[in-house]
Amino acid sequence: MKNIYHIIGAMSGTSLDGLDLAYCRFWEEEEEEDGNWKYKIVHTECIGYSPEWKTKLKNAPALNGYELSLLDREFGSYIGERCSSFIIKNHLKADYIASHGHTVFHNPAQKLTVQIGHGTSIAEETGLPVICDFRTMDVAAGGQGAPLVPMGDAMLFSEYDICLNLGGIANLSYEKDGKRIAFDICPCNIILNAIAMQAGKEYDKDGEIALKGKPDKEWLDALDKWKYYALPAPKSLHKEELLGFWDSFLNSKLDIADKMATASAHIAKRINIEAGNPGIKNAKILVTGGGAFNKTLLNHLRQQNDVQYIVPPDEVVNFKEALIFAFLGLLRVLGRPNCLSSVTGARHDTVGGAIYGNYELKIRN
Repeated sequence: MKNIYHIIGAMSGTSLDGLDLAYCRFWEEEEEEDGNWKYKIVHTECIGYSPEWKTKLKNAPALNGYELSLLDREFGSYIGERCSSFIIKNHLKADYIASHGHTVFHNPAQKLTVQIGHGTSIAEETGLPVICDFRTMDVAAGGQGAPLVPMGDAMLFSEYDICLNLGGIANLSYEKDGKRIAFDICPCNIILNAIAMQAGKEYDKDGEIALKGKPDKEWLDALDKWKYYALPAPKSLHKEELLGFWDSFLNSKLDIADKMATASAHIAKRINIEAGNPGIKNAKILVTGGGAFNKTLLNHLRQQNDVQYIVPPDEVVNFKEALIFAFLGLLRVLGRPNCLSSVTGARHDTVGGAIYGNYELKIRN
């Protein structure tokens, strides 16, 4: 009999699209450790943030310590309430909740990473054990604390040569010389959405705004000179690093359509540079995240490189990160490493995540 685990993954990304929830089932094909893991996404929901919550999360970095602590608990209660409603509505029986929370600060050079949405509040609201705070153990071990998704890429999506996520930030992962390599490439939806807001829209649906514009060569050359691109991997991005350099582009006098076209062309160029670096002929690249629905961005990608960009079913595109954080929570409960030093630059692989609430290793056959 296979051991089967039922876990809810909760994810809040940098683009502030909303809270993603995924109720997932996991099992190992082999009984020994590091067997062949399989998954099924059973139920999903994306809960859009109200204007009030968008403002709270956007302004969180400016709060003082006391105010941020209050928001940490308040957001935890919010996640817990939404998880409870999700469970009741879909008649679910979950073993655990694994929550990424919402990143407010990320400065691994000073051993700091802060994700709000406190696990105690989620556990109290739902009555379920909660795994959260996934990044701090890796940061304490000298790592970037990001990206974390590559562990799931390696164990759940091994049929692809490269896994590409087009979220608020574009990142990829792949195997090289028996190790998983992964890093943040460049900003993606966090920039595209900011431009869309200048046009009074939340995002550039299907890349329609970009399609009407023309990339500006001077800005394309200028964006390529961003110092982040010269840094070696492992490396990770956070929105604080986008201030200044990218603000000057966002506030430029370019026509909005030309600005969107320029950003889209730049993002595709940076991705294709990195996708070509592993040297995998006709590489199969899994494309997930909101940017996978941006037709103009995908057209840019497919015109520039001899690889296959494969967009999976919508539930995987939209909920892959929530799925993987559910899986990382499972690895934490099992006491197995869930963060790779080859990805983050830490001194060793780590078993990251705090567990709140009374729990035992729950297995169903």
